[in-house]
Amino acid sequence: MTANLTTQPAWKKLNSHYEAIKATHLRDLFADDPKRGETFSLDAVGLYLDYSKNRITDETLSLLIELAESAGLKDRIEAMMTGQKINTTEDRAVLHTALRAPSGANIEFEGRNVVPDVHAVLDKMAAFCEAITSGSWTGHTGQPIRNIVNVGIGGSDLGPVMAYQALRHYSNRNLTLRFVSNVDGTDFAEATRDLDPAETLFIIASKTFTTQETMTNAHTARTWLLDGLGADPSAVAKHFVALSTNAQQVAEFGINTDNMFGFWDWVGGRYSMDSAIGLSTMLAIGPEQFHQMLAGFHEMDQHYRTAPLDKNLPVLMGLLTVWYTDFFGSQTTAVLPYDQYLSRFPAYLQQLTMESNGKSVTLDGDRVDYDTSPIYWGEPGTNGQHSFYQLIHQGTHLIPCDFIAFGKSLNPIGDHHDKLSANVFAQGEALAMGKTREEVLAEGTSEELAPHRVFEGNRPSNTLLIESLTPAVLGKLVALYEHSVFTQGVIWQVNPFDQWGVELGKVLAKKIVPELESTDQPLAHDSSTNRLIQRYRSLKA
Repeated sequence: MTANLTTQPAWKKLNSHYEAIKATHLRDLFADDPKRGETFSLDAVGLYLDYSKNRITDETLSLLIELAESAGLKDRIEAMMTGQKINTTEDRAVLHTALRAPSGANIEFEGRNVVPDVHAVLDKMAAFCEAITSGSWTGHTGQPIRNIVNVGIGGSDLGPVMAYQALRHYSNRNLTLRFVSNVDGTDFAEATRDLDPAETLFIIASKTFTTQETMTNAHTARTWLLDGLGADPSAVAKHFVALSTNAQQVAEFGINTDNMFGFWDWVGGRYSMDSAIGLSTMLAIGPEQFHQMLAGFHEMDQHYRTAPLDKNLPVLMGLLTVWYTDFFGSQTTAVLPYDQYLSRFPAYLQQLTMESNGKSVTLDGDRVDYDTSPIYWGEPGTNGQHSFYQLIHQGTHLIPCDFIAFGKSLNPIGDHHDKLSANVFAQGEALAMGKTREEVLAEGTSEELAPHRVFEGNRPSNTLLIESLTPAVLGKLVALYEHSVFTQGVIWQVNPFDQWGVELGKVLAKKIVPELESTDQPLAHDSSTNRLIQRYRSLKA
């Protein structure tokens, strides 16, 4: 049984400490310690984390580590990485770290080393990619494949989309990649509008091959293909592959099960981009670069597993999230990558973080009496600066920020990158230090206008500074946030690996579909839902 978090000695000490330092300004913390930028920074696995602009002291850090130790974080990390069934509500192990283990590793689940199985799938994926890129795999009419359309949703879409955008610099420009996820027909229509069916391959990503949105789009894709290729059902086998474990459903769809790439129950959807779900990524960047990404994942896994808690990147970031969420009452976290290639990274993190820790009961099923996951959001810099940064700087909400910056641009053009980098460093400084009334008046601002130009400051941020964005670095970044989320979940005593909250809406939607298709169906919902369905029927008619 887990102990009530807020009654634990470590939590109580943190709460007392918060009361003592909550009004302390970052300006004063930096003034008191000229080496603060050095003291509160960590250089590990090729990532440099400056966390000095957080509202913490040495004592804060010590108490947060004490909280992690009292939660048994080290033991929980080891339990996850050794295949124990820590996803207790679904009776599953959580072994996404095995997906990126080197071929000689031994990670056992129920007495069996799963690493050879993982690498067998990776080898099969690599062979398939070679067949596509070499032109030895051709479509039904003998033409080479030039278009790849990934059809999935949730973890079967967000990871592949994010990785393709992030690693586009390294991608094969002879292939056009598109992604379809929304059951809204517009998504499919726009993704395929300019494609030739004879040159198009669909990747259908669904573990069960029953996901409503994915299979609706898959059947639409099948119809689109057959309409374009003369209605010969045998064409399906040359233009569809499956990422699934349901061989029967895959075969019934018309896909040759030899072209089915499997994964395992111990792979959660939002942790699956480095499994067979990453086939589109491997097609885009090639097997060698894909394995470099996996090596980056693995390097962060090993760091998380072995580094001391106070020198551990995911642990520090996870504990800081707990600090702001539960003591300062912060409700959101902004992730702000200063690299256009990472434009989809915040959206990817939304599922990883909020589907994992958006829970209100503990592992024991008790209602929590503290806040859990904050809302994650963000956009690339510098675009966000001309959008929502106003609220972060001068609004009434405390919004901790994660800035992600790079020393080198993958597209060095003039002085663009220096200007981009100057902005990210300036934003962190401005958020932390602000501008006082005295400074504003000294600039010649009138007394009347001065309040509008004061920046309170004391707004916390982390800055991750990395040499350049590579496949390995992307793997490290994703694993960093995966393990930060797990750290938070351990402290909050929730299960980060189930997602029961997505089920009820799905069940109700299946019930409502026939009620929208036929006006003869009786309605037995609440008055609002009944009225909306009736209104929809009239609009549709």
